[in-house]
Amino acid sequence: MGDEITPFRIEIPEADLEDLTRRLRQTRWPEPETVDDWSQGIPLSYARDLCQYWLDQYDWRTSEARLNRFAQYRTEVDGLDIHFIHVRSPQEGALPLLITHGWPGSIVEFHKIIEPLADPQSYGGEAADAFHVVCPSLPGYGFSGKPSRPGWSTERTADAWDQLMTRLGYSSYGAQGGDWGAQVTTALGIRHPEHLAGIHLNMPIAFPGPEQQDDMTDREKAALASIKHYSDRDSGYFKEQATRPQTVGYGLVDSPAGLCAWIVEKFWSWTDCDGDPATVLSRDELLDNVMLYWLPAAGASSARMYWESAETALFDPVGVPAGCSIFPKEIFRPSRRWAERQFTDIRYWNEPDKGGHFAAFEQPELFVGEVRAAFRAFR
Repeated sequence: MGDEITPFRIEIPEADLEDLTRRLRQTRWPEPETVDDWSQGIPLSYARDLCQYWLDQYDWRTSEARLNRFAQYRTEVDGLDIHFIHVRSPQEGALPLLITHGWPGSIVEFHKIIEPLADPQSYGGEAADAFHVVCPSLPGYGFSGKPSRPGWSTERTADAWDQLMTRLGYSSYGAQGGDWGAQVTTALGIRHPEHLAGIHLNMPIAFPGPEQQDDMTDREKAALASIKHYSDRDSGYFKEQATRPQTVGYGLVDSPAGLCAWIVEKFWSWTDCDGDPATVLSRDELLDNVMLYWLPAAGASSARMYWESAETALFDPVGVPAGCSIFPKEIFRPSRRWAERQFTDIRYWNEPDKGGHFAAFEQPELFVGEVRAAFRAFR
């Protein structure tokens, strides 16, 4: 393929949808949990109800058309096919903006923010805030290729993203990300600062320094307590995918109910949802995201990002202009002074009063406002 950029449309064969229907109908369900909450995982009744909706009422073709309203492409970068959305702003002076998702997210997370970012005037914004928006699917995720050899870490992905933006004609651009996307964006700041106008993160990874241990604020103590809870009670998926992605992959690729439960439980845990992710995201949206793992059989290939990068520390200094938005239900909620130990030129910092890990998906208007505000300090 070389440097060729090929238009792409999502066109799932009907046989794949019929196979999904058959598998959902033949699901072998476990017995109910022995508690009356989510402490043992996603409750049987919740999983069954959602999968029944998936079987009887969910319409992939409607979702497929919704995603296909965006211009999509594939191109080979570093030997791997990369799928991406590319929406140019009608404003010629718009800043190119690379947005990267994480796990268990996908480009579906961004379907409500791409158009407001690209064409702010049509959504109550100012022309000066316009972006040319590029949203790639991570290696092994969605409709990107699946690496056949080890080595596709967040750092290598950052190198590939920089090549992609150069290929698109963007010698200077902004970058935004959460979850693995935040790590890829951080790696861009470390490895390719000469091409970056600035970065915005909604999940920076930062910890207190030795000199900060003895004078922590209540806010910082709460952040450490949240990290401990995550490590003790909420990170089993991480340890499995970081150590045995192939093993867990068999079930995730073979069972739609298993994949749905594996993913939706994290939406329960990480969204600002008062105990039910369907209060902030529709069932269709939850299933749209699951489908971007199910249809390309990405359960194992997406999990390998953990095996590749879980032990990679990206704590080198980042000197490019940075902005951070710390949402209240995010997994990691560092304080500004913790983040300043690595990000030495923070020009925007805000802590919105609602939203969680999937901020662009959960609170699109708020998220768009955060991105615009951050990049006003960089342009």
